[in-house]
Amino acid sequence: MSNIFDIFKRIEKENEQRANQPITHMIVGLGNPGAKYENTRHNAGFMAMDHIAARLGVTVNRAKFKALVGEATVGGKRVLLMKPQTLMNASGIAVSEAAAFYKIPVENIIVMSDDINLDVGRMRVRKSGSDGGQKGLRSIINMMGSDAFPRIRFGVGKKPHPDYDLADWVLGNFSEDDKNKLCALFAPAYDGIEKILAGDVDGAMQICNKAQI
Repeated sequence: MSNIFDIFKRIEKENEQRANQPITHMIVGLGNPGAKYENTRHNAGFMAMDHIAARLGVTVNRAKFKALVGEATVGGKRVLLMKPQTLMNASGIAVSEAAAFYKIPVENIIVMSDDINLDVGRMRVRKSGSDGGQKGLRSIINMMGSDAFPRIRFGVGKKPHPDYDLADWVLGNFSEDDKNKLCALFAPAYDGIEKILAGDVDGAMQICNKAQI
């Protein structure tokens, strides 16, 4: 029968083995750095990343690849968590640098972003596709030379009227109610990420695309 010291040694060994696993996947939350952007619609991806990191018991605070990064094991996969610090429209610079360093194929990069075409309280998973007007996604597609990466898009709602400036809208703050609706999506989004990492994008769609707050 194992004593407590044997158990601790086994746990320590397992932790070392996990830490020594090569990083094979990336999860990227898009946003703009700086306190003035913290509660803005364009930072939905950053907010989702903060939730995921907290759930995994890690921090995304190490400066590397023009981003803040952390590492975690999710579903047996060693994953780099990333919040690009390049400003939204240049997000691809950070993503491509990290992908090249770790030799991560584009299909192993999961990107989380805001989406003005979805109502607040809704999200969508897509296996690949166009940027849909989201300039952070556009930058990643351009820098990686491919749109074949899965993404989770969080609804932040349409502009109040056609003449409203788009930049003012996405850089505007969430209302408290809308912020609560967004944050309620992060738990099912995490479940969706686990499915994607397991190679089951359709399963992630079943979880995330049906979620409505």
